[in-house]
Amino acid sequence: MKTQEAGRVIDATAQTRLERRRFLTRAGMVGLGAAATLTLGSKQASAESAAEKAQEKAQSMDTVKEIFTAALIAEDLATTFYYNGLVGPVIQDVNLAGPGGSATNVQPTGNAGNVNYLQAALTEEIAHADLFRSLLGISGPNADPVQTFYFPAGSFDTLGAFTGLLDTLENAFIGAYLNAIQEFSVKSARQDGDGNKYSAEQLDFFAKVAASIMGIEAEHRVLGRVISNTNPANNLAYEQTDGLNAVYNGPKSAVAALTPFLSPSTGPGYSLATALARQGSVSIAVMGNAPAF
Repeated sequence: MKTQEAGRVIDATAQTRLERRRFLTRAGMVGLGAAATLTLGSKQASAESAAEKAQEKAQSMDTVKEIFTAALIAEDLATTFYYNGLVGPVIQDVNLAGPGGSATNVQPTGNAGNVNYLQAALTEEIAHADLFRSLLGISGPNADPVQTFYFPAGSFDTLGAFTGLLDTLENAFIGAYLNAIQEFSVKSARQDGDGNKYSAEQLDFFAKVAASIMGIEAEHRVLGRVISNTNPANNLAYEQTDGLNAVYNGPKSAVAALTPFLSPSTGPGYSLATALARQGSVSIAVMGNAPAF
C-alpha cells in the first residue's frame, strides 16, 4: 500500500489546539542500572515503577492522529528553524559562510560543508512534514495547525545560541520519535484502544516511518555538534528519550516540549509560510524516499 493509501485511514482534520505548558526540564540520560536485573528467563519479577506506570498511561492516551499531528508541528518548527538559521546573521559566522557570506555565497574564511549540513537539514524537515501531511489528509502547508513559531531573542544571531537551540530541538525530536516507535509497536501488538482502528501491518509501517525519521534527526544532532566544534560530535552510544515519555499527552510529552515555541512570550515570531516560500533559495537536494509500506 502506498503512503497516501495508508493515510486514508486517518481523519482529515488534525487537532489544532495544544495546551500551553512550561518548558520541559531536560532530564538527560536515564540510568540503566536497573536493566541488569532483567535477565532472560529469570524468575525475579520487580514491581512496575511509578515512572513506568505514568509512561504507559500517557502513551495509552495518544491516538495515531495525535502522534502524526505532533510530528507535523515538530517538522514545521524544524523547517522554520533551519530556514532562519540559513538567512539570519549567524550564517556569517566563520564556522558557516564566514564574514560577509551567505548560504549561497560561502567566503574563503567560511566552511561550505557546515553550510551544506544546514541546507540539507532544511530539505529533510520539509520532506518529513510533507509525509505527515499526506498521512493526516491535510491539503497543504497553509492548512497546518501551526503557522507561526516563536524562538528566544537572538536565536539566529550567534553560533552558540543557534547550535545550542539546535541541540535542544533535535534531542526533543529524537525523544519524540523513540516514543512514537514504542507506541505504534504496542498498538500493533495489542490491537486495543486506538490501535484497533488500524491493521497491525499499518501500525508496523507507522513505526518504520518514525524510526526512519528519527535516524535523520540523530544525524542533525551530531552535525550540529560538528558545526559548534563540540567533540566528540557522536558522543552517545544510544539515542535518548530526552525525558519524554509520550508524544502527545501528559506533562512529559513531546507536545509539552514544543508548546513554548508556539507562544509569543518565548520571543520573536517566524512564519512557516515565509520559510516554505523562500526555502528554494537556500536549500539543497537530498536523496531517498519514505519507507515502503
